[in-house]
Order: sequence, then C-alpha cells, then structure tokens
Amino acid sequence: MINAKLLEGRLALVTGGGSGIGRAIVAALAGAGARVFVTDKNGEAAAAVAREFDRKPLSAALDVTDAAATAQVFDEVWKRLGGLDIVCANAGISTMNQVVDITEAEWDANMDVNAKGVFLTNQAAVRRWRQADRPGVIVNTASLAAKVGAPLLAHYSASKFAVLGFTQALAREVSKHGIRVNCVCPGFVRTGMQEREIVWEAKLRGMTPEAVRQEYISLTPLGRIEEPEDVADIVLFLASDLSRFLTGEAVNASGGVSMD
Repeated sequence: MINAKLLEGRLALVTGGGSGIGRAIVAALAGAGARVFVTDKNGEAAAAVAREFDRKPLSAALDVTDAAATAQVFDEVWKRLGGLDIVCANAGISTMNQVVDITEAEWDANMDVNAKGVFLTNQAAVRRWRQADRPGVIVNTASLAAKVGAPLLAHYSASKFAVLGFTQALAREVSKHGIRVNCVCPGFVRTGMQEREIVWEAKLRGMTPEAVRQEYISLTPLGRIEEPEDVADIVLFLASDLSRFLTGEAVNASGGVSMD
C-alpha cells in the first residue's frame, strides 16, 4: 500500500494527464499526498482527471510543442501554487509504419510531441527552479523503445531515444542545483494508444490483433500486459525522496522485456 504521506505537501505538474499512463500518474501522486496540476492537449480530459482526484481541481489545456503556451502554464502554476516540486513530462504520441513509408509529417509529429515536448517542459521547470533557487524533481516518460529500436516504430523510437539522452544530459547539468532528472521506460502498456498500435501492427504484419497482443505477452517475462498503474508506481518512487540518490537514470518498467 502506498504511503498516503509520501508526497505530503508537494506540488506536482503532469503533462498528458488526461488519460492512460498520465491519468495513473496523477492518481499515484495525489494518492501519496501531492497537489497535482493536470495538463493535457485535451483540456476537458485534464479537467475531468483533476476533478477525480482533487476537491479543488487544478488543470489546463496544454500543447507541449508550444513554447509560449508551456511557459504560460508554468507561470500560472507558480502564481496559483507558489511553486512546484515535481514535474512529470509524460505527454506522448505514436504512429506506426515501415521506415520506407513514414511521412515527414509522421516523423515531425512524433519528434515534436515526444522529444521537443519533454525539452520544453523540462526547460520551463528548470528555469523557474533556478530563478527561485529551489530544488526539484523531473520524471520523463521514455519507453522500452528508447532502449531497443522497435520495428515499425523507428520514428517513435528515435524520439524516445532522444528523451533518454536528454534526461541524462540535463541530469548532469542541473545536479549542482539540487534538481534530479530521471526517466521511466514502460513496455507494452494497456492504454488507448496501445489498442491503436495493436490494430496498426496487425494490419502491417498480416496478423490478427489478438495474435499481436499474445505476442506482447510472450515477450514479457512477467507474463501479462502491463497496466498504467505499474508505470505510475515507479514514477511515484522516482518523484519521491525514496529515490533521493538517483539521477540520470532510465528505469525499466517493462516486466522484464528489457533488462539493460
């Protein structure tokens, strides 16, 4: 059972918090006592999740690829909450195709949301922490595809490898300011994104969606599809003082699919 006081008094912001892994992260942080500001490109989804876990909900629509909008949201958070302790840069997208068929638009969209979005979110947080001379914790959502190049997801893998490298570089740069930066690498997680990917992969490989799903399970030593809560609990650990001596880490949350 999660200690309800593990993050008592902490202030957190989560991007991509309107569904899937993001919603589970909000639930985990709030359940451990944090006040969570929920953001998502879908502002209504963000507001709904915020209402679910806070009697005084805090939320905003946020396109993480927009630097000005990201800065504005962070300014709003600082104004309303007086600061932040934890930032979870979780917003992400995926498409699936063979490399020869990936369009520039697909490449750009994956890199913009998954890599640039993490950069802009992290940058906004670090700027304000340094200005306020206060410590902070960042947890970025990378992927199993940041550890092992994924066929049919080359552009997505590239964006997530970027998240991993950026996390390590930033961690080295800001550690002297008391800021920790880590990322989590989920595997085959049961989300709406996964359901779309299963259909795409089945079509591209001439399989049934159920056959794809069973292959995911067979590749996972722990023998089941991962749930968003499996990821969120690791994010909670990385956001808390239990991980106080970890920075620059890319923590696998894949059920054993990747052990590197």
